[in-house]
Amino acid sequence: MKPKKPQSSPYFSIGQLRLDHWNELKNEASFLARGKPDSKLAKQHKARIEELLDHLKTVERYYTFPGSGKVEKLRHMLDREEHNALAHNVAVTTRQLVGDAYRSHPLSALEVESEQGGVQEIREAGNGTQKNYFEVLFVEDLTAIDETALHEKLQDLRAPNEQFVYDVLVQRSFQDALIALIFNHNIQAVVIRYAPPFLSENISPLIKPYIQNVLNIDLEDRPEAELGPLLGELVKRFRPELDIYYVTDTSLTDLKDSTLQTFRRIYYRREDLQELHLGIIRGIRERYETPFFSALKEYSQKPTGVFHAMPISRGNSVFKSRWIKDFGDFYGRNMFLAETSSTTGGLDSLLQPTGTLKKAQEMASAAYGSQHTYFVTNGTSTANKIVLQALVEPEDLVLIDRDCHKSHHYGMVLAGSYPVYLDSYPIEKYSMYGAVPLASIKEKLLQLKAAGQLDKVKMLLLTNCSFDGLVYNVERVMEEILAIKPDMIFLWDEAWFAFAGFTYIFKQRTGMYTAKKLYDKYRTEKYRTKYGEHIKQLAKGEVPRMPDPDQVRIRVYSTQSTHKTLSSFRQGSMIHIWDEDFRKKSETTFLEAYMTHTSTSPNYQMLASLDAGRRQVQFEGYEMVEKSIELAMVLRAKVNDDPQLSKYFDVLTVKDFIPDQYRQSGLGEYYDKERGWNRMEEAWEKDEFMLDPTKITLFIGRTGVDGDTFKNKYLMDQFNIQINKTSRNTVLLMTNIGTTRGSVAYLTNALLTIAKQLDEEFLSLNRRETEISDARIKSLTQDVPPLPDFSRFHASFKAIPDVPGGNLREAYFLAYDEDNCEYISMADCRKAVEAGKELVASSFVIPYPPGFPVLVPGQVVSKEIIRFMIALDVTEIHGFRADLGLRIFTEKVLNRKIKMVEISANGKVEQKKTLEVSEV
Repeated sequence: MKPKKPQSSPYFSIGQLRLDHWNELKNEASFLARGKPDSKLAKQHKARIEELLDHLKTVERYYTFPGSGKVEKLRHMLDREEHNALAHNVAVTTRQLVGDAYRSHPLSALEVESEQGGVQEIREAGNGTQKNYFEVLFVEDLTAIDETALHEKLQDLRAPNEQFVYDVLVQRSFQDALIALIFNHNIQAVVIRYAPPFLSENISPLIKPYIQNVLNIDLEDRPEAELGPLLGELVKRFRPELDIYYVTDTSLTDLKDSTLQTFRRIYYRREDLQELHLGIIRGIRERYETPFFSALKEYSQKPTGVFHAMPISRGNSVFKSRWIKDFGDFYGRNMFLAETSSTTGGLDSLLQPTGTLKKAQEMASAAYGSQHTYFVTNGTSTANKIVLQALVEPEDLVLIDRDCHKSHHYGMVLAGSYPVYLDSYPIEKYSMYGAVPLASIKEKLLQLKAAGQLDKVKMLLLTNCSFDGLVYNVERVMEEILAIKPDMIFLWDEAWFAFAGFTYIFKQRTGMYTAKKLYDKYRTEKYRTKYGEHIKQLAKGEVPRMPDPDQVRIRVYSTQSTHKTLSSFRQGSMIHIWDEDFRKKSETTFLEAYMTHTSTSPNYQMLASLDAGRRQVQFEGYEMVEKSIELAMVLRAKVNDDPQLSKYFDVLTVKDFIPDQYRQSGLGEYYDKERGWNRMEEAWEKDEFMLDPTKITLFIGRTGVDGDTFKNKYLMDQFNIQINKTSRNTVLLMTNIGTTRGSVAYLTNALLTIAKQLDEEFLSLNRRETEISDARIKSLTQDVPPLPDFSRFHASFKAIPDVPGGNLREAYFLAYDEDNCEYISMADCRKAVEAGKELVASSFVIPYPPGFPVLVPGQVVSKEIIRFMIALDVTEIHGFRADLGLRIFTEKVLNRKIKMVEISANGKVEQKKTLEVSEV
């Protein structure tokens, strides 16, 4: 069936639409104020202002500032032809909105009206300190009078010096409440009072494209009494970081257990509103707490005597120095006052936390949706090794994507497990790999099952998302793999996806969210019934696609580089665990592995940054992640629409990365000139793979400049623009929660400057230089080297004869003896392979890019790998020296190994015969 075209909209997000409308309103009001009131042009401006106010009234009802009340005031000014006051009010309001002034100077900021109704100043009442502002969503079908009374009562309850201040946003229906949650980033708490009516009266074509998740929820047939608890459950799905409260008259005996567990606290109507207010403030204060960071700050201010092994502690060895005092001046005193190896005085031990670090990790676990979270201070490379060493044993089989990070390959060496490599589909035009199709994973797993080795398979290890932004359908992968092997352990390498847990669309494809969802799903009677029907419908020999609820175990681990996409010092990472068998099967070995790889002298500044970063994502992660996505989309549109930029550059789209058969929704690009922004909600829910929009791959083949040169000569040397990754003909740009509109504008200007430089350069070429330039462009756009699949392990390093999997550890350590290895040039390597000789790699060979092993110890060197290596035009290849050649095992050691394998196999046969005779 041909996939339908995805729905589109003129703006990427409601925030983009809102700001654009306010800016346009400002311009239109200014034109109206300056012009003749009765002119034809003035009438046109007035008509457009009326249209904009209609649109803004629809949107602003979901915000407290400026809010729909402000829009009504502006309309009254327009009706009274107070054009100067209108223009002034709109200009001030727009400036406050764009600059976020209303959040820096919240409720205690007083608006002083001028005679024309314009805001003259905003000043901070009280002690003049900045407050932490947030909004509370009240869901109840209140009258206007009741709403005003609610505001007044809560205003009276606020203490003048309270650090946390809030405003109230009232929504009168179930749908409106969910829309407000999606639109309004300032909401930090939700109060559901009784059961609100389901349908909204405010849904117009203007906002429909941005609320698809809300419109897909159909609960009109549910009893009204259930809508309050159901709304609470949906709030936890869309914005789980929020505190949720329920006000009801339902007796305690009639409240379901699920309702009690959904809400932070349940109040009764007769209870004082002050209790609700205090509960809201307490909930915010608890989330605001940073146990370890706060303890470290307090410790740094204590007078101490330093008699331990850190001269730099307290800064004494630095600030008393005549030679490195500039080092201390650069970082400041607080950095050194907080440097210590103490685990007392409010601090804690990372290896055996019992105090502030333990609590900080528990709070991180709640924020990220895991059962357990562990801080890691030496990067996700180490986190990966910890998980592998903790969970897999020697001779266990691990299904692993071949182009995963090198830490996983080295982790397999340390654990002694046998890797069964999975090949991702190639994207040869851009010299990169995609992801591993689910069909390929299942095929390999069924092959192992047929060989009687399924019990030896321990783990499936996949990169989600990849460096280039490929994201798996985690739920589909886990369901269909668990249908074959119900106790499979999943390790999702989410090094580049730590931010995904803080916006609903992305969260659906994370390990922790999916683990909890499937755990709950498999324990319902509804699933058990559906599974029984599924099994009955299977043809003979057909593989089930649903796990057996009586056998399935949810065991999921995610490793995340917090420092890559969220706020943390470099190397700050986390391990998240959702494993129902953790206590019973894995906790002891996990802690041993954690001890093995974790320093006894962890960096406390890094740990404090992980703690503070957790606080940030709980309060503003949703907003910051959504904005980083929006900025990525803005950059896409700019490159696409600008004729000067599109002359040399293309932003690669979803269809460039993902073949048609893996895009069931039909979504091919996020943006095109004619249709605007394609909505991506359905694709993120259903498609086998999706592309993370914050990873922006710029195709530069038409410049005639390779990726490495473009990165260094153009972006870095000229503009000091840093990027992470290149390929032969692409550069990877990324937005994150630290990206600003200014930085996107700077990058855009840099690309425009480069495009003009290229124009001038091409015009100055003579005929021969033009031929050379054309050849370079052809090489980068057409003559791309084919990407090789994993060949195979040599027979002497096969884990099990005739079964996928190799003894990577044995090959790795065999190469420690130089007598077992020799070097061969790439030219001789090609001749030998073409002559039918088997060459076997003795070390990892990792070119950058693509940054993963094209050869591992024990792997047979194929013709495709040699062609790829020769065609590579990168200078950095780990494990390969051009002056020496490729390091391979000698024929002598390979022959000896084969004989040992044969002897071992014969010995096992003889042993089996002896056992059989003895049994008889």
